[in-house]
Parts: sequence; structure tokens; C-alpha cells
Amino acid sequence: MKVSERIDRIAYSPIRKLAPLADAAKSRGLKVFHLNIGQPDIHTPDCGLASLGKIDRKVLEYSPSDGFLSLRERLSAYYSGYGLDFSPSEIIVTTGASEALMFLFMTCMDFGDEVIMAEPTYANYLAFAAAAGVRAVPVGTDIRDGFALPSPEAFERLITPRTKAILICSPNNPSGTLYTPEELRGLEDIVRRHGLYLFSDEVYREFIYDGAPYMSAGHLDAIRDNVVIVDSFSKRFSECGIRVGCIATRNAEVRAGMMKLCQARLSPPLLGQIVAEASFDAGKDYIASVIAEYSARRDTLVDGLRSIPGVFVPKPSGAFYVMAELPVDDAEKFCSWCLTDFSLEGETVMLSPGAGFYITPGVGRKQVRMAYVINQKALDKSVQILSRALDAYSRR
Repeated sequence: MKVSERIDRIAYSPIRKLAPLADAAKSRGLKVFHLNIGQPDIHTPDCGLASLGKIDRKVLEYSPSDGFLSLRERLSAYYSGYGLDFSPSEIIVTTGASEALMFLFMTCMDFGDEVIMAEPTYANYLAFAAAAGVRAVPVGTDIRDGFALPSPEAFERLITPRTKAILICSPNNPSGTLYTPEELRGLEDIVRRHGLYLFSDEVYREFIYDGAPYMSAGHLDAIRDNVVIVDSFSKRFSECGIRVGCIATRNAEVRAGMMKLCQARLSPPLLGQIVAEASFDAGKDYIASVIAEYSARRDTLVDGLRSIPGVFVPKPSGAFYVMAELPVDDAEKFCSWCLTDFSLEGETVMLSPGAGFYITPGVGRKQVRMAYVINQKALDKSVQILSRALDAYSRR
């Protein structure tokens, strides 16, 4: 028996594909510093955790297909704090941002339609697009200018009769780049003139550093009905495991279409929604402390990487990732080698090969994505290991 051609077109995640090598390294007694995955070590808010112990239900029932109204009301109030006027009825709760994106592709696009996205891009976007029969069309960015969003003209040159959407992520995963208001307004004009959707992944909205200005795609008034915001609790409250996200859009037709898929999958996670709603009680002090911690970690990692000969890394303005260029010919081979053949005092590092975040074959082969989601001491040690590994690798 043969699996589908669709599944053959989906690549393994660059974030997790080396996991068997990491498991083998651990079985040999090595400690592995995980810089490959955006799994924060920052504690989930106490109010979120405590909510699980306060459940007084006698039955763990299905929730409404669009999520509990009380959670959507909290989300509506949260968005109003950012100048975004989404009513609870304009929000649909999903099983993480992943389901939101998959459902959007299926709701808004037909087989063979095209979505334009800047590369490097979050690798799972490519899996979702392939599963939905949608073609991901790359517009290139450059590590040398910090992966800035390309010009409006660069996007417009890629538009064909099959183009239905542009997908952005700001602050960006994998690069940490924050798109400027001017860059977003350039997209606004293209989306308006060509009648496209603008899918905006804003799961890292809070994590912005150095006083950089923030603008949401939801602030683009000329394309209010074209914009769909994708969001998640995973990173904001360090709750990756509850699998709760949402979409917010003023487009009633998109919401009605997406509800067909939401009803087919019955409901988003019951327990996850309870935790998510309670976590809003953590307030701004929790978020402020998390932002300060990530900012310090960013500086630790970037400064450390820049001290290694031959490494180039731009300083990101948001999220908790960096894309770095290493002095190697093939970063995936190097990342594998770090797990199979190298250790320093019984420790090694796991990185994500950069090529897996690109759509264009052969691009990003010298790059890696690193997540600064471990504490500063561990980041310092990781940089030492990486420096020694690069030196040893070059002398093999």
C-alpha cells in the first residue's frame, strides 16, 4: 500500500526531525541543550494552573464549536487593549494556532490556489499548505538586513490569478523580525487592490524589545474585511500544551465557512480553554516580567554568537528566536554531528537546521534557528559548546 501524494509532499519538521539523534545522545548520558524548539521554560501563570484544581464539573463536556463565550469575551477585552475592536462573535477559538491556519487555508482557498509568504518562514505553514492543497509561494528576505519585509513591488510581482492570500508573522518566527508600520501599510495597498486575504500570525505580539513600535494587521482600516488574525496562548502564557488559539476577523463569510470545520471537529479543548481564560488574571505584571527576561536572554545569545568567529546573526526585535549563519557548508549535517559525534564535558546542543524554514530549495543551508527559551546560564553554556563544536568541525 502507498500513502498519499499529499503526504509525500510534506517534509519533516526541521524543529523536530533530529529528535531521534537527541534521544540517542541522552541515552549515552549526554545533556542536550534544546535550542531547537520554542518551548519556554518560564512558568505558566499560577492562576492558570490553579484553575485546573477548581473544576467543579461532573462531566467534561464538549464546549461550543467556536469556544466558550466567556473566553471569547476575555479575548475581546484583551484585543481592545491593543486598539483592536473585535467583538466576541468575531472570534473563533481553535485547537492552537495550528488548527486556525489549517482551517483558514481550507476555508479561504481552493486546491491549487497560492499563498505568498516571506522566507524563511515557520516550517509548519508549509505542512498546512500542502495538506490543504495550497501552493506556498516564497518572497525572499536577506539575513544581512535582518530579514526585513520585502518591498510591496516584490510581493506584487508574484501575484497570479491563483493568488488568494498573503501570510505574515510579526514578530516573526523563525527570524524574530518585527515588521514596521510602513511595511504593513505597503501590504495593505496590495491586498486592497488585488482583493486578497491577509493572514496575520500574531502569537508573539507581546514580545517586542527596545521600545520598537508595534502595529497589528488589524489596524489596517482599508482592508478590515480582508484581515484574519491568528493567535495562541502557547507562548504568551507559556502554555504550549493546552492547545488553545483563535482567529479574529470581521469577515462574516470567513467565520461562517470556518465554523463548518469547527463543528466537524466538535470543539476546542475543554480543559485548555479553562486554563486560558484564567490565565488572563495574571495581568500585565506577568507579561512585563516575561518580556524583560526574554530581552535579557536575547542579548546573552546574540552577544555570545557574535563573539564566535565566522558567525553572523542579526539582532531580532521580537519573539524569542534568532536565525544565525554558521561557517559551515551544510548546517543540517553540522547539527546532526553535534548530536552524534560531539560533546563538551558531557554536554551538547540541539539546533534547528535553517534550510527547513525556506521554500526555495538550497537556500539557508548555512543557517540555523535558535530559540532563547532556556535560562541565561544555559544559553552561555550553549554558546561555549557551539563555539568549540564549530572549531572541532572545521578541523575534522
